[in-house]
Amino acid sequence: MTSNKSFKSRVRARMAKTGESYSAARRHLVPADEAATADSRTASAPEERAASVPGEPQAGGDVMISDDTVAARTGRSHDEWFALLDEWGAATRPHTEIARWLVEEHGVGGWWAQSVTVAYERARGLRAPGQSRGGDFSVSASKTIDVPAERVTEAFTDEDLRARWLPDAPFEIRTSRPGKSVTANWEGRAAVTVGLVAKGEGKTQLAVQHAKLPDAGSAAELKAYWRERVAVLKKLLEG
Repeated sequence: MTSNKSFKSRVRARMAKTGESYSAARRHLVPADEAATADSRTASAPEERAASVPGEPQAGGDVMISDDTVAARTGRSHDEWFALLDEWGAATRPHTEIARWLVEEHGVGGWWAQSVTVAYERARGLRAPGQSRGGDFSVSASKTIDVPAERVTEAFTDEDLRARWLPDAPFEIRTSRPGKSVTANWEGRAAVTVGLVAKGEGKTQLAVQHAKLPDAGSAAELKAYWRERVAVLKKLLEG
């Protein structure tokens, strides 16, 4: 991993040579495939979107991304962004406005703007881990399963198969994209999102996000529940 200090030196050297802004110079130095991954997620998307993408660090989850990684992707460390956001008055602004400002004024990729915004809101006591600015909570669970993604989809959409690993759950399918995603109601609320990514032939990375939970206690219970259930699902499908 490129260090914060050396990466900044490279960016500033390019700025001196080309006259580009910091953000423009940074984008040329971040590897193209990594930049494309971050920039493909816009700041206008819901803040929870990143947590439903298997394989991505979860901006809405409990893991804080390292300063070196943030600096390499955005041009500043957490503390540097926090100071800039304080000066702008971000503590009194809504989540979407903060993320959009990072994108439009500083050239930060959409997904990383979400990540910095969530980290800032936690640091300033505006939200707890797993909590949205609206006050509700979300949890997630993930697992790599050695079966094709279409088969994992069936485990959610086929009622008989679902009953074998998710019995008596208040789970009601809303939408399904075989091999890609499932959304569902939970106790009548549109709360569960399932993301699937094929990992080579016959292997799937599964991520389940359960949102709109009323409090931290409910979130803790559902987090443990989904971790247990996806482990049972893996055993069922691979068995």
